[in-house]
Amino acid sequence: MKKFLRVVGISFGSILLVFLLIYILDYEYLLRGARITYLNGYTTAYISDYHEFDNRIIEAGDNGQEWPKHSDYNAEEPTDALEELNEELKTVAFLIIKNDSIWFEKYYNDYTPPLRSNSFSMAKSIVVAMLGKAIMQGHIESLDQPVADFYPQFDEALTVGDLASMSSGLNWDEDYYNPFGMTARAYFDNNIRKQILELEVTETPGKEFKYLSGNTQLLGMVLEKATDRNLSEYLSENFWKPMGMLSNAFWQLDSEKHGMEKAYCCIASNARDFARFGKLFKNKGRWEDQQLLNANFIENMTKPRFKDSPEYGYGFWLSDYMEKEIFYMRGVQGQYVIIIPEDDLIIVRLGEKFIKRKDDAQHSPDFFRYIDETYKILNNAS
Repeated sequence: MKKFLRVVGISFGSILLVFLLIYILDYEYLLRGARITYLNGYTTAYISDYHEFDNRIIEAGDNGQEWPKHSDYNAEEPTDALEELNEELKTVAFLIIKNDSIWFEKYYNDYTPPLRSNSFSMAKSIVVAMLGKAIMQGHIESLDQPVADFYPQFDEALTVGDLASMSSGLNWDEDYYNPFGMTARAYFDNNIRKQILELEVTETPGKEFKYLSGNTQLLGMVLEKATDRNLSEYLSENFWKPMGMLSNAFWQLDSEKHGMEKAYCCIASNARDFARFGKLFKNKGRWEDQQLLNANFIENMTKPRFKDSPEYGYGFWLSDYMEKEIFYMRGVQGQYVIIIPEDDLIIVRLGEKFIKRKDDAQHSPDFFRYIDETYKILNNAS
Protein backbone atom coordinates (compact mmCIF):
# COMPACT_ATOMS: atom_id res chain seq x y z
CA MET A 1 0.00 0.00 0.00
CA LYS A 2 2.83 2.37 0.86
CA LYS A 3 4.49 1.60 -2.45
CA PHE A 4 1.23 2.35 -4.30
CA LEU A 5 0.80 5.62 -2.47
CA ARG A 6 4.40 6.56 -3.26
CA VAL A 7 3.82 5.88 -6.97
CA VAL A 8 0.60 7.92 -6.90
CA GLY A 9 2.39 10.72 -5.10
CA ILE A 10 5.25 10.78 -7.60
CA SER A 11 2.82 10.74 -10.54
CA PHE A 12 0.72 13.53 -9.06
CA GLY A 13 3.83 15.55 -8.31
CA SER A 14 5.11 15.10 -11.86
CA ILE A 15 1.80 16.23 -13.35
CA LEU A 16 1.72 19.21 -10.99
CA LEU A 17 5.28 20.11 -12.03
CA VAL A 18 4.37 19.94 -15.72
CA PHE A 19 1.39 22.25 -15.19
CA LEU A 20 3.55 24.62 -13.14
CA LEU A 21 6.18 24.78 -15.89
CA ILE A 22 3.49 25.39 -18.50
CA TYR A 23 2.28 28.44 -16.61
CA ILE A 24 5.75 29.70 -15.71
CA LEU A 25 6.98 29.43 -19.32
CA ASP A 26 3.77 30.99 -20.71
CA TYR A 27 2.56 27.91 -22.57
CA GLU A 28 -1.00 27.87 -21.23
CA TYR A 29 -2.28 27.75 -24.80
CA LEU A 30 -1.05 24.13 -24.97
CA LEU A 31 -3.75 23.16 -22.49
CA ARG A 32 -6.38 24.90 -24.61
CA GLY A 33 -5.02 23.20 -27.69
CA ALA A 34 -5.11 19.78 -26.08
CA ARG A 35 -8.69 20.32 -24.94
CA ILE A 36 -9.83 21.44 -28.41
CA THR A 37 -8.01 18.75 -30.37
CA TYR A 38 -7.14 15.60 -28.42
CA LEU A 39 -10.24 15.62 -26.23
CA ASN A 40 -12.34 15.78 -29.40
CA GLY A 41 -10.48 12.93 -31.07
CA TYR A 42 -8.15 14.99 -33.30
CA THR A 43 -4.41 15.59 -33.31
CA THR A 44 -4.49 19.02 -34.94
CA ALA A 45 -6.88 21.73 -36.14
CA TYR A 46 -9.95 20.42 -37.96
CA ILE A 47 -12.65 21.72 -40.27
CA SER A 48 -15.41 22.05 -37.66
CA ASP A 49 -13.29 23.40 -34.81
CA TYR A 50 -14.78 26.90 -35.02
CA HIS A 51 -17.36 25.65 -32.51
CA GLU A 52 -14.56 25.51 -29.92
CA PHE A 53 -13.47 29.16 -30.29
CA ASP A 54 -14.91 32.60 -29.86
CA ASN A 55 -16.14 33.87 -33.23
CA ARG A 56 -17.32 37.07 -34.82
CA ILE A 57 -20.20 36.91 -37.30
CA ILE A 58 -19.64 37.91 -40.93
CA GLU A 59 -23.16 39.00 -41.71
CA ALA A 60 -24.92 38.15 -44.94
CA GLY A 61 -27.41 40.67 -46.27
CA ASP A 62 -31.07 40.44 -47.19
CA ASN A 63 -30.31 40.07 -50.91
CA GLY A 64 -29.01 36.51 -50.89
CA GLN A 65 -28.49 35.08 -54.37
CA GLU A 66 -28.77 31.40 -55.14
CA TRP A 67 -26.16 30.01 -57.51
CA PRO A 68 -27.79 29.23 -60.85
CA LYS A 69 -27.60 25.56 -61.78
CA HIS A 70 -26.18 24.64 -65.16
CA SER A 71 -28.52 23.04 -67.68
CA ASP A 72 -26.37 19.89 -67.30
CA TYR A 73 -26.33 20.06 -63.47
CA ASN A 74 -25.09 16.74 -62.07
CA ALA A 75 -25.79 15.01 -65.36
CA GLU A 76 -22.39 13.31 -65.22
CA GLU A 77 -21.20 10.92 -62.54
CA PRO A 78 -17.83 11.53 -60.84
CA THR A 79 -15.01 9.31 -62.03
CA ASP A 80 -14.07 6.31 -59.92
CA ALA A 81 -10.66 7.90 -59.29
CA LEU A 82 -12.28 11.08 -57.95
CA GLU A 83 -14.58 9.09 -55.66
CA GLU A 84 -11.65 7.09 -54.34
CA LEU A 85 -9.65 10.26 -53.75
CA ASN A 86 -12.57 11.94 -51.98
CA GLU A 87 -13.07 8.92 -49.76
CA GLU A 88 -9.35 8.63 -48.97
CA LEU A 89 -8.96 12.33 -48.12
CA LYS A 90 -12.33 12.68 -46.36
CA THR A 91 -13.74 15.27 -48.71
CA VAL A 92 -16.94 16.94 -47.47
CA ALA A 93 -17.78 19.07 -50.53
CA PHE A 94 -16.73 19.02 -54.18
CA LEU A 95 -18.09 21.56 -56.71
CA ILE A 96 -17.46 22.28 -60.37
CA ILE A 97 -18.72 25.67 -61.55
CA LYS A 98 -18.82 26.20 -65.30
CA ASN A 99 -19.81 29.49 -66.94
CA ASP A 100 -20.85 30.89 -63.55
CA SER A 101 -23.33 28.04 -62.94
CA ILE A 102 -23.00 24.98 -60.74
CA TRP A 103 -22.26 22.15 -63.16
CA PHE A 104 -21.56 19.45 -60.57
CA GLU A 105 -21.66 19.20 -56.80
CA LYS A 106 -21.53 16.41 -54.27
CA TYR A 107 -21.31 16.30 -50.49
CA TYR A 108 -19.90 13.59 -48.26
CA ASN A 109 -19.74 12.53 -44.62
CA ASP A 110 -23.17 13.95 -43.76
CA TYR A 111 -22.31 17.43 -45.06
CA THR A 112 -24.96 19.41 -46.94
CA PRO A 113 -24.69 22.72 -48.87
CA PRO A 114 -25.30 25.02 -45.86
CA LEU A 115 -22.87 23.31 -43.47
CA ARG A 116 -19.79 25.37 -42.63
CA SER A 117 -16.19 24.27 -42.85
CA ASN A 118 -12.94 25.96 -41.80
CA SER A 119 -11.29 27.83 -44.64
CA PHE A 120 -7.86 27.59 -43.02
CA SER A 121 -5.41 29.59 -45.17
CA MET A 122 -7.87 30.28 -47.98
CA ALA A 123 -8.62 33.26 -45.73
CA LYS A 124 -5.27 34.76 -46.76
CA SER A 125 -6.57 35.35 -50.30
CA ILE A 126 -9.66 37.03 -48.86
CA VAL A 127 -7.59 39.30 -46.61
CA VAL A 128 -5.50 40.41 -49.59
CA ALA A 129 -8.74 41.15 -51.45
CA MET A 130 -9.74 43.27 -48.45
CA LEU A 131 -6.43 45.12 -48.84
CA GLY A 132 -7.35 45.80 -52.47
CA LYS A 133 -10.69 47.18 -51.35
CA ALA A 134 -9.04 49.39 -48.72
CA ILE A 135 -6.74 50.82 -51.43
CA MET A 136 -9.71 51.31 -53.75
CA GLN A 137 -11.54 53.23 -51.00
CA GLY A 138 -8.50 55.35 -50.08
CA HIS A 139 -7.96 53.91 -46.61
CA ILE A 140 -4.52 52.69 -47.73
CA GLU A 141 -2.43 54.56 -50.28
CA SER A 142 -1.05 51.65 -52.31
CA LEU A 143 0.83 48.38 -52.05
CA ASP A 144 3.91 50.49 -51.36
CA GLN A 145 2.62 52.14 -48.19
CA PRO A 146 4.90 51.36 -45.23
CA VAL A 147 3.54 49.24 -42.41
CA ALA A 148 5.28 51.72 -40.10
CA ASP A 149 2.59 54.27 -40.97
CA PHE A 150 0.29 52.13 -38.84
CA TYR A 151 2.76 50.38 -36.53
CA PRO A 152 5.89 52.54 -36.17
CA GLN A 153 7.89 49.82 -34.42
CA PHE A 154 8.40 48.00 -37.73
CA ASP A 155 11.17 48.69 -40.25
CA GLU A 156 10.11 51.50 -42.59
CA ALA A 157 11.19 49.41 -45.57
CA LEU A 158 8.40 46.91 -44.88
CA THR A 159 5.30 47.64 -47.01
CA VAL A 160 1.76 46.29 -47.01
CA GLY A 161 2.57 44.77 -50.41
CA ASP A 162 5.43 42.84 -48.83
CA LEU A 163 2.98 41.34 -46.35
CA ALA A 164 0.52 40.45 -49.12
CA SER A 165 3.19 38.84 -51.31
CA MET A 166 4.86 36.92 -48.46
CA SER A 167 8.15 38.80 -48.63
CA SER A 168 8.25 40.63 -45.30
CA GLY A 169 11.52 39.41 -43.83
CA LEU A 170 9.79 38.94 -40.47
CA ASN A 171 11.20 36.41 -38.02
CA TRP A 172 8.04 34.29 -37.93
CA ASP A 173 8.58 30.52 -37.74
CA GLU A 174 6.06 28.74 -40.01
CA ASP A 175 6.08 25.31 -38.38
CA TYR A 176 2.73 23.51 -38.20
CA TYR A 177 4.00 20.53 -36.22
CA ASN A 178 5.86 22.19 -33.35
CA PRO A 179 3.44 22.68 -30.43
CA PHE A 180 5.81 25.27 -28.96
CA GLY A 181 6.08 27.20 -32.24
CA MET A 182 4.57 30.49 -33.35
CA THR A 183 1.86 28.95 -35.52
CA ALA A 184 0.47 26.79 -32.71
CA ARG A 185 0.54 29.73 -30.32
CA ALA A 186 -1.27 31.93 -32.84
CA TYR A 187 -3.97 29.31 -33.25
CA PHE A 188 -4.62 28.49 -29.60
CA ASP A 189 -3.39 31.47 -27.56
CA ASN A 190 -5.66 34.33 -26.53
CA ASN A 191 -3.78 37.49 -27.60
CA ILE A 192 -2.59 37.35 -31.18
CA ARG A 193 -1.86 41.09 -31.49
CA LYS A 194 0.69 40.86 -28.68
CA GLN A 195 2.40 37.95 -30.43
CA ILE A 196 2.57 39.78 -33.77
CA LEU A 197 3.90 43.00 -32.25
CA GLU A 198 6.83 41.07 -30.79
CA LEU A 199 8.03 40.17 -34.30
CA GLU A 200 10.99 41.89 -35.93
CA VAL A 201 12.15 42.38 -39.52
CA THR A 202 15.35 40.35 -39.68
CA GLU A 203 15.75 40.04 -43.47
CA THR A 204 15.42 42.65 -46.22
CA PRO A 205 11.71 43.08 -47.07
CA GLY A 206 10.48 42.80 -50.64
CA LYS A 207 13.34 40.65 -51.89
CA GLU A 208 12.10 37.06 -51.84
CA PHE A 209 9.08 34.89 -51.21
CA LYS A 210 8.79 33.16 -47.85
CA TYR A 211 5.38 31.92 -46.79
CA LEU A 212 4.60 33.16 -43.27
CA SER A 213 1.17 33.25 -41.65
CA GLY A 214 2.38 36.13 -39.48
CA ASN A 215 2.46 38.32 -42.60
CA THR A 216 -1.29 38.03 -43.11
CA GLN A 217 -2.01 38.53 -39.43
CA LEU A 218 -0.05 41.78 -39.40
CA LEU A 219 -1.81 42.80 -42.63
CA GLY A 220 -5.12 42.20 -40.88
CA MET A 221 -4.02 44.46 -38.04
CA VAL A 222 -3.11 47.17 -40.56
CA LEU A 223 -6.56 46.84 -42.14
CA GLU A 224 -8.18 47.26 -38.72
CA LYS A 225 -6.36 50.53 -38.16
CA ALA A 226 -6.74 51.83 -41.69
CA THR A 227 -10.48 51.18 -42.00
CA ASP A 228 -11.50 51.65 -38.36
CA ARG A 229 -13.46 48.39 -38.68
CA ASN A 230 -12.89 44.94 -37.35
CA LEU A 231 -12.15 42.46 -40.14
CA SER A 232 -15.52 40.72 -39.98
CA GLU A 233 -17.44 43.99 -40.35
CA TYR A 234 -15.25 45.11 -43.24
CA LEU A 235 -15.57 41.76 -45.01
CA SER A 236 -19.34 41.77 -44.53
CA GLU A 237 -19.84 45.33 -45.77
CA ASN A 238 -17.62 45.08 -48.82
CA PHE A 239 -17.90 41.46 -49.97
CA TRP A 240 -20.31 39.21 -48.08
CA LYS A 241 -23.36 41.43 -48.56
CA PRO A 242 -22.63 42.80 -52.08
CA MET A 243 -21.87 39.26 -53.33
CA GLY A 244 -25.23 37.98 -52.11
CA MET A 245 -23.92 35.35 -49.71
CA LEU A 246 -26.81 33.24 -48.48
CA SER A 247 -25.37 32.47 -45.06
CA ASN A 248 -23.64 34.26 -42.24
CA ALA A 249 -20.08 33.07 -41.74
CA PHE A 250 -17.93 32.98 -38.62
CA TRP A 251 -14.36 34.21 -38.20
CA GLN A 252 -12.41 32.70 -35.34
CA LEU A 253 -11.10 35.13 -32.73
CA ASP A 254 -8.11 34.78 -30.46
CA SER A 255 -10.47 35.39 -27.53
CA GLU A 256 -13.60 37.29 -26.64
CA LYS A 257 -11.49 39.63 -24.50
CA HIS A 258 -9.02 40.69 -27.19
CA GLY A 259 -11.36 40.10 -30.13
CA MET A 260 -8.88 39.82 -33.01
CA GLU A 261 -9.76 37.67 -35.99
CA LYS A 262 -7.21 35.07 -36.99
CA ALA A 263 -6.58 36.85 -40.26
CA TYR A 264 -4.29 34.16 -41.62
CA CYS A 265 -7.00 31.50 -41.38
CA CYS A 266 -10.27 30.31 -40.05
CA ILE A 267 -13.35 31.65 -41.79
CA ALA A 268 -16.15 29.13 -41.32
CA SER A 269 -18.38 29.12 -44.38
CA ASN A 270 -19.66 26.68 -46.99
CA ALA A 271 -18.51 25.57 -50.43
CA ARG A 272 -21.06 27.59 -52.40
CA ASP A 273 -20.17 30.83 -50.64
CA PHE A 274 -16.42 30.25 -50.86
CA ALA A 275 -16.98 29.62 -54.58
CA ARG A 276 -18.28 33.18 -54.99
CA PHE A 277 -14.76 34.46 -54.42
CA GLY A 278 -13.66 32.27 -57.31
CA LYS A 279 -16.26 33.96 -59.52
CA LEU A 280 -15.23 37.43 -58.28
CA PHE A 281 -11.55 36.82 -59.03
CA LYS A 282 -12.24 35.07 -62.34
CA ASN A 283 -14.29 38.06 -63.45
CA LYS A 284 -11.51 40.48 -62.48
CA GLY A 285 -13.23 41.97 -59.46
CA ARG A 286 -16.62 42.45 -61.04
CA TRP A 287 -19.74 41.07 -59.37
CA GLU A 288 -22.87 41.39 -61.51
CA ASP A 289 -23.12 45.16 -62.14
CA GLN A 290 -20.61 46.23 -59.46
CA GLN A 291 -16.82 46.56 -59.68
CA LEU A 292 -15.99 45.40 -56.15
CA LEU A 293 -12.24 45.27 -56.77
CA ASN A 294 -9.98 47.06 -59.16
CA ALA A 295 -9.18 44.80 -62.14
CA ASN A 296 -5.53 45.87 -62.03
CA PHE A 297 -5.31 44.75 -58.41
CA ILE A 298 -6.65 41.31 -59.39
CA GLU A 299 -4.03 41.24 -62.14
CA ASN A 300 -1.33 41.87 -59.53
CA MET A 301 -2.71 39.18 -57.24
CA THR A 302 -2.60 36.55 -59.95
CA LYS A 303 0.91 37.18 -61.29
CA PRO A 304 4.17 36.18 -59.56
CA ARG A 305 5.96 39.05 -57.85
CA PHE A 306 9.32 37.26 -57.90
CA LYS A 307 10.85 35.44 -60.85
CA ASP A 308 12.36 32.81 -58.55
CA SER A 309 8.96 32.08 -56.97
CA PRO A 310 6.45 31.65 -59.81
CA GLU A 311 4.12 29.74 -57.48
CA TYR A 312 2.84 32.81 -55.61
CA GLY A 313 1.51 36.27 -56.36
CA TYR A 314 -0.31 38.48 -53.86
CA GLY A 315 -2.44 36.16 -51.75
CA PHE A 316 -2.83 33.55 -54.50
CA TRP A 317 -1.05 30.33 -55.34
CA LEU A 318 -0.24 30.11 -59.06
CA SER A 319 0.27 27.23 -61.48
CA ASP A 320 0.66 26.64 -65.21
CA TYR A 321 -0.49 23.02 -65.02
CA MET A 322 -1.74 21.67 -68.36
CA GLU A 323 -0.31 24.89 -69.86
CA LYS A 324 -3.21 26.82 -68.39
CA GLU A 325 -3.12 29.95 -66.28
CA ILE A 326 -4.39 28.76 -62.90
CA PHE A 327 -4.62 30.62 -59.61
CA TYR A 328 -6.12 29.32 -56.43
CA MET A 329 -6.91 29.73 -52.75
CA ARG A 330 -5.44 27.02 -50.52
CA GLY A 331 -5.98 25.79 -46.98
CA VAL A 332 -3.81 23.42 -45.00
CA GLN A 333 -6.13 20.39 -45.00
CA GLY A 334 -6.69 20.51 -48.75
CA GLN A 335 -9.18 23.36 -48.97
CA TYR A 336 -9.22 24.70 -52.52
CA VAL A 337 -10.94 27.27 -54.68
CA ILE A 338 -9.23 26.71 -58.04
CA ILE A 339 -9.82 29.25 -60.81
CA ILE A 340 -9.09 28.48 -64.48
CA PRO A 341 -10.28 31.58 -66.38
CA GLU A 342 -9.63 30.38 -69.94
CA ASP A 343 -12.15 27.57 -69.46
CA ASP A 344 -14.53 29.64 -67.32
CA LEU A 345 -14.03 27.04 -64.60
CA ILE A 346 -13.98 27.05 -60.80
CA ILE A 347 -13.28 23.94 -58.71
CA VAL A 348 -14.05 23.93 -54.99
CA ARG A 349 -12.97 21.20 -52.63
CA LEU A 350 -13.35 21.15 -48.84
CA GLY A 351 -12.29 18.30 -46.61
CA GLU A 352 -10.28 16.92 -43.74
CA LYS A 353 -7.08 15.61 -45.34
CA PHE A 354 -4.64 16.30 -48.15
CA ILE A 355 -1.60 14.67 -49.70
CA LYS A 356 1.59 16.21 -48.35
CA ARG A 357 3.87 17.61 -50.98
CA LYS A 358 7.56 16.83 -51.11
CA ASP A 359 9.96 19.42 -49.76
CA ASP A 360 10.84 20.81 -53.19
CA ALA A 361 7.29 20.73 -54.57
CA GLN A 362 5.28 23.93 -54.94
CA HIS A 363 1.84 22.28 -55.02
CA SER A 364 0.27 19.26 -53.33
CA PRO A 365 -0.40 16.14 -55.45
CA ASP A 366 -4.13 16.23 -54.71
CA PHE A 367 -4.35 19.70 -56.30
CA PHE A 368 -3.36 18.20 -59.67
CA ARG A 369 -5.60 15.17 -59.24
CA TYR A 370 -8.70 17.27 -58.57
CA ILE A 371 -8.01 19.19 -61.79
CA ASP A 372 -7.35 16.00 -63.78
CA GLU A 373 -10.57 14.33 -62.64
CA THR A 374 -12.60 17.47 -63.25
CA TYR A 375 -11.52 17.62 -66.88
CA LYS A 376 -12.26 13.91 -67.27
CA ILE A 377 -15.82 14.47 -66.07
CA LEU A 378 -16.20 17.46 -68.37
CA ASN A 379 -14.79 15.53 -71.33
CA ASN A 380 -17.18 12.63 -70.64
CA ALA A 381 -20.02 15.08 -71.09
CA SER A 382 -18.83 16.43 -74.42
